[in-house]
Amino acid sequence: MIQGGIEPESNDVILSQMRRQAEIAIEIADVIIFLTDVKQGVTAADEDIALMLKKSKKPIILVCNKVDNFQKYQNEVYEFYNLGLGDPIAISATNAQGIGDALDSIYEHLPAQERLEDEERIKVAVIGKPNVGKSSLINKILGEERNIVSDIAGTTRDAVDSEYENEKGKYIFIDTAGIRRKSKVKESIEKFSVMRSLLAIERADVVLMMIDSLEGVTDQDAKIAGEAHEAGKGVIIVVNKWDEYEKETGTMEKYRKNIYNKLSYLSYAPIIFISAKTGQRIDKLFDLINNVAEQNSKRIPTSTLNQVINEAIALVQPPSDKGKRLRIYYGTQVATKPPTFIIFVNKKDLFHFSYERYLVNQIRKEFGLEGTPIRIIAREKLDKEIEI
Repeated sequence: MIQGGIEPESNDVILSQMRRQAEIAIEIADVIIFLTDVKQGVTAADEDIALMLKKSKKPIILVCNKVDNFQKYQNEVYEFYNLGLGDPIAISATNAQGIGDALDSIYEHLPAQERLEDEERIKVAVIGKPNVGKSSLINKILGEERNIVSDIAGTTRDAVDSEYENEKGKYIFIDTAGIRRKSKVKESIEKFSVMRSLLAIERADVVLMMIDSLEGVTDQDAKIAGEAHEAGKGVIIVVNKWDEYEKETGTMEKYRKNIYNKLSYLSYAPIIFISAKTGQRIDKLFDLINNVAEQNSKRIPTSTLNQVINEAIALVQPPSDKGKRLRIYYGTQVATKPPTFIIFVNKKDLFHFSYERYLVNQIRKEFGLEGTPIRIIAREKLDKEIEI
């Protein structure tokens, strides 16, 4: 787990919450890496942090960064022995020097007990614009302030993993930095946060696309949701702050239709209305997450698939062009996450998008596949590279 820098003596709301976040990380960590700056030398803050780390009774690895030339900074590195944390490991993160030594030291201090494999847990990325309530949702689920929450947009800089288990299953929640418009991403740290958010989407099994009910679906929401859709992830649209939204008869259904109008490519994604602040409907999220993860991993037998395809062809004839009609021979599923099908045809050029969409709808009608995109790849039957 990567934590923000610790400021031992600060009244700043963000820095004080970063310190609390770091304290929680220390409590749950197996090994702690104390990263220092050789060019600054041992500071008063380093000494305070070292004292705090010693009290944790956890294995501590002292790392001195920015040692681009060990001969040049040798004396400065030795100064860090004064912290009383053992041998400092000299590295240069920029030049990737000394990283192996640090990793070896980490490995030596890792506990011997078996760890849960990631594949046993559903990985859930929580994405959305800054200040939409992503960290508040995860903190509410975990029952502790694992992530920094404030009214200042963009206070989550990194993707943060949190393991969670309840009667519904085992999960890893990945909180991400809010994705801003590129024109507003000026600081390098913000650019890094956007990159980490996109990587979190890639790692996830299910993505919770959070929308602020008071703002509605914005263009930026559409772009963020599009990243999850293109990545082939299971998607759940989570409308937050529903407790603050003014309601009348039929409000929820009208809001739902408006979302699907603006995010038409996510018409397969279920929508849930919650309040991360009060906990409203958060317990219902887990059944949705489990179902979407299962649908995203679903495999359909070839014989059953082709029965549905043949029935679809009988209902609506494939298109033709200049007297040449599209012929569909058969289909087979070649991948999951998302369910991906190859359809063998006589001419790929005749397999128009409209008919592809029709087949996708027929497959959904028969097999459900709620919350997951479906990909169809047309291949000409005589293509030699085809492997079934």
